[in-house]
Amino acid sequence: MIKGLQIEARQSYAFVARNFNLVKRYWGWEVVWLAYSIANALSVTFIGAGAGVITGQTGINTNFLITYLLIGTLVWHFLSGIFNVISEMIAWERWEGTIEYTLMAPTRRYTQIFGQAAFAVVYILLFTATVGLVVASFFDLDFSDADLPGAVIILLAGSLSFVGIGVVASILPLLYPERGAQMTNIVQALFLLVSGVYYPVSVLPEWLQTVSKISPATYVLAGMRAALLPGTSDQSLMSYVWPLLLMGVVMLPLGIYLFQRAERYTKRTGKLKRNG
Repeated sequence: MIKGLQIEARQSYAFVARNFNLVKRYWGWEVVWLAYSIANALSVTFIGAGAGVITGQTGINTNFLITYLLIGTLVWHFLSGIFNVISEMIAWERWEGTIEYTLMAPTRRYTQIFGQAAFAVVYILLFTATVGLVVASFFDLDFSDADLPGAVIILLAGSLSFVGIGVVASILPLLYPERGAQMTNIVQALFLLVSGVYYPVSVLPEWLQTVSKISPATYVLAGMRAALLPGTSDQSLMSYVWPLLLMGVVMLPLGIYLFQRAERYTKRTGKLKRNG
């Protein structure tokens, strides 16, 4: 049993190593994406810095607004990055011309997904941390009262749920070679709209507030702000953690099951070829 687990771990690590090699191959695009992400995060946070000028009102706590917007920007960058890496794994296989080899290899599918997820969490976390450090250097922010361990727990719980959602979304490029990748962007846009990335969920229409309750990003964002901005919530951090864990426990096995069903269908119908 131990030997079998070691083999599974090596196979999962092979997917991690391959993805890091792809990052090194396309390092120019990574630099471009990093520069864009920093510029985007700064643009959003400067909205908070300029709130007084925009509204013409004095006495606005701009540091609070900057921190509020920065948390939303970084958390969304982290979650959407995980979603993109997982949901686009089929599209990347087609672009690289390796999809037939990968999906025909004698590797358990959950082993591949675990390796993909491990790469996504580690890489996007490092990427997001870099963006956060650069942006924070422009402002005088105080996190002395923040609950950093609680924030880490919420972020990890959110990672689990978004990996599961990403696996489900990755079925779309598998079933629809020509349009699937674009369809995953629509799913991501819906999460962005209803999850309260840049504004409280309470400002949304009631029907969108109802939809926001099934988005794990809603709980991650609210929990991270409760942990890093004390006084913004009267709920305990566990009230945000348990819905995320429940969503992850449900979505991850469901995603793997649905992916395997879709994989068998595409193999049977010949949809694995690169050009769709």
